[in-house]
Amino acid sequence: MMTTKGFPDRLLWGGAVAANQCEGGFREGGKGLSVADVHRYNPDMDITKVSHESEMTLEQVQKSMLDEDGYYPKRYGIDFFHTYKADLALLAEMGFQNFRTSIDWSRIFPNGNEEVPNEAGLQFYDALFDECLRLGMEPIITMLHYETPLGITLKYGGWHNRDVIDLFAKYGEVLLRRYQGKVKYWIVINQINLVHYESFNSVAICADQVENLEQAKFQAIHNQFIASAKIVEKAREISEDFQIGTMLADCTAYPYSCEPEDVIMTMRRNRMQYYFSDVQLRGEYPTYITRYFDDNNIKLNILPEDIVLLKANTMDFLALSYYYSQTISAKKNTMNPADTTLNPNLKANPWGWSIDPLGLYNCLNQYYDRYQVPLMIAENGFGMYDKIEENGKIYDDYRIAYLSAHIEQMQEAMRDGVEIFAYCAWGPIDIVSCSSAEMEKRYGFIYVDLDNMGEGTGKRIKKKSFDWYKEVIASNGLKL
Repeated sequence: MMTTKGFPDRLLWGGAVAANQCEGGFREGGKGLSVADVHRYNPDMDITKVSHESEMTLEQVQKSMLDEDGYYPKRYGIDFFHTYKADLALLAEMGFQNFRTSIDWSRIFPNGNEEVPNEAGLQFYDALFDECLRLGMEPIITMLHYETPLGITLKYGGWHNRDVIDLFAKYGEVLLRRYQGKVKYWIVINQINLVHYESFNSVAICADQVENLEQAKFQAIHNQFIASAKIVEKAREISEDFQIGTMLADCTAYPYSCEPEDVIMTMRRNRMQYYFSDVQLRGEYPTYITRYFDDNNIKLNILPEDIVLLKANTMDFLALSYYYSQTISAKKNTMNPADTTLNPNLKANPWGWSIDPLGLYNCLNQYYDRYQVPLMIAENGFGMYDKIEENGKIYDDYRIAYLSAHIEQMQEAMRDGVEIFAYCAWGPIDIVSCSSAEMEKRYGFIYVDLDNMGEGTGKRIKKKSFDWYKEVIASNGLKL
């Protein structure tokens, strides 16, 4: 237990990206199309309203596959597929002890259902992980971070089809066996609870492929639970060294007021977020979610063997992403997880994401009190427009202020006894935005000279925050 200022030596400092937002290498090395590859950039979008690309129709997907005029930024990212050695060297210069990224499923099984994996894809990740280890960075790897092969959508209708369970479990076993000895920490599915924010990204279902989309989403999540449990089961069979976790985006909320109606609705809304981790960390469906299914006429196909599998194969740790907090008003909001009310007491970035370091302290304690398992901050960062000054420098003091305040609250949570083993700043090098497919929504300590249409030199430039984070790591969090 830590009761004094500072961090334990075992805390792994580093950062996180996703394959679909950084790699590029579109169609190279046998890579297939993924759901991310049909996310078109819309220069006319209202950034104050865009939350996440959520639903797509089958026609939209098919048109995007053939579109030669639109710009699809996630097909190109920041060309990390070719520049990873130089980029990792910059992260190592900051002293990174971990590097979180994902493996693109469509690079290993291009359509999701091939008999044998794509060797060229496997070799790319071999080289990437070898370079991380050579530079002293522990790879923390996500098996699925919005990279479901598009073939899963087109042939199977997405994750609500039970056939996808075994396809993903096969993929996961290939990864575990191939990278045993290189990768210890695995997150099976990124932000599994965001299905109502970004349903196509999350579960690869087109809105017009099913009669009841809401039911299909919950069935898809159940199938992801089962696939994840199968991977835990296989991991324990292969090696006792593996640590397998699930990941949530923190979507717990404050009551908008102290009116009892706001408090009760917030409690119910928060349980709809806890349900994902309750199933994967406690091993069973809580009664409150089965009541919700009954009340809303949602009927899931849950087999008796599913119940046994979930109970026997709970996760080893919980990974969390945290960016902002939100509030719930009984008068203004519904039970839709994406329906929230802005907190009038907080400032926000241009995308409407409120700045609330205490929200991180709150959620870390809430989750740890609930589960008593090790936690990882898998994402935490501040998206903002960055400006190159006439002297060629980028003074991102706003990012330093945001991260410093949040790291302080992580420290406070650890002083309460919360067990945290890794901190991953999101997007330590600028990458394409998940939600809006912009480049100009930047998170990095390292600037990448590309604009929203992919124009630019691609040059990497250290921001002021580069040296700041370097000192944070070197001092183990004492100098913020």
